[in-house]
Formats: sequence, C-alpha cells, structure tokens
Amino acid sequence: MEKIRIAKFIANCGIASRRDAEKLIASGVVVVNGATINSPALNVSESDTVTVNGKIIKPKSDTELYIFNKPLNVMTTARDPLNRKTIYDVLPPEYKHLRYVGRLDYKTTGLLLMTNDGDLARRLTLPSNKIPRT
Repeated sequence: MEKIRIAKFIANCGIASRRDAEKLIASGVVVVNGATINSPALNVSESDTVTVNGKIIKPKSDTELYIFNKPLNVMTTARDPLNRKTIYDVLPPEYKHLRYVGRLDYKTTGLLLMTNDGDLARRLTLPSNKIPRT
C-alpha cells in the first residue's frame, strides 16, 4: 500500500485542505493508530486508523467530478479576507467537500470543474500537462 503524508490523507478524505489539515494536526485533534500526533511529518496508508475530532476518516474511493456554474460576484476560493461570498457559500452542503479546478474572476460567470480527487485537480491545472483551456 502506498503511504502519503498525513495532511494529504486528511485532505483526500474531504475533511480539510492540506493547510487546514496541518492546523488540525497542530491542535492535537488528529489521532493515528491510537496515538495523538502533533506534526505533519508522518506518512500513513489506508490500513492505518486515522481519526479527526474522534471520528474515523477514510479516503473517498470513487472520484466525483461535477460542473458548477459560478455566479457573478462570487469568489473562487474557500475563504476571502474581504468577506466576499465564495463558491462554498452558494454550494449545497453535500458538495462543500469538493475542490475547484482552476479559477474564475469575481466579476465572471461560467463553468468550474469541481472534484473530490486532489490528484485529478492538480493534473488538470498544472501547465506542464498542456491541457487546452478556453
């Protein structure tokens, strides 16, 4: 089984972004195989038992891919320092675990891809993969 960094594992489970996962780890709410961890310098596999805030988490097995019609005056981000509305404010609760692929400007409407697969999102957005965009 492939081992990955704990923050990436948490992100792949749809619990938090990698940065937020690192904050959860530092706050002491992440337990791996019965031991509380406080450093993201740990690799885990699907055979490890990982809990966040006492709840066992598991990676999502099926890739989900959706299109989302971003409304006007909505930010393509999880948090906006200016407190403008974000895509996660307008998404129904059952889709808030998804990651956006690419970005659209605040004053732009259009389709965004949304997925639960961080590796897919990364492959689609890396310029080195030369995926044409319109």
